[in-house]
Amino acid sequence: MFVSRSSIAIVAVLGLSLAMATQAASLSFTGNFSKDDDVQLFNFSVTTPSTVTLVTWSYAGGVNSAGTSIPEGGFDPILALYNAAGTFIDNNDDGDCGQVPESVVTGSCFDTYFQSTIQPGDYTVAIQQYDNFALGNLSDGFSETGLPFFTSEYGCSNGQFCDVDGYNRTKAWAFDILNVDSAAVVPLPASIWFLVTGIAGLVWRSRRHTAS
Repeated sequence: MFVSRSSIAIVAVLGLSLAMATQAASLSFTGNFSKDDDVQLFNFSVTTPSTVTLVTWSYAGGVNSAGTSIPEGGFDPILALYNAAGTFIDNNDDGDCGQVPESVVTGSCFDTYFQSTIQPGDYTVAIQQYDNFALGNLSDGFSETGLPFFTSEYGCSNGQFCDVDGYNRTKAWAFDILNVDSAAVVPLPASIWFLVTGIAGLVWRSRRHTAS
């Protein structure tokens, strides 16, 4: 069978285009919370088994995957990862000092670092401020929902965005989602879901305080 050079060229171009279309991406996001109990959601997807890295740069600063220098000073972040159904997969409080930078102000390595090989599919990751941990699945909400000044208990003078050692921090966050096919920030407020999880969080807090 004779195959023309033009046909070979077309096949080569199509193969290159397909490879480019499926090439994994590293995406950077930045923003600000307005209160301590804010939660920022992101959706991302992978089409093949992929080693995905989720890392923040805002507590101690650094250079994100977009090459942007992020200043030190943001709040102490934590994250929670869910699958497409909103089922809890894992969370991360702090990365190791070899994985994330050390703050020159506090001497702490409080940025998050999560890396895992995950299967093809859609995922949601949430960024929260310590210690606003996930209560379980995404629909279960977060432990500090309804408490916009909960970090004031750590004793910093600004009454919000305090870290556990009493240092004033800012409302800024910076987040990288690495080696995925697509990723996007979920705008706040996130529709009716936040109303449902807000009620769940308040019920949980009430039960916790009653029990104590």
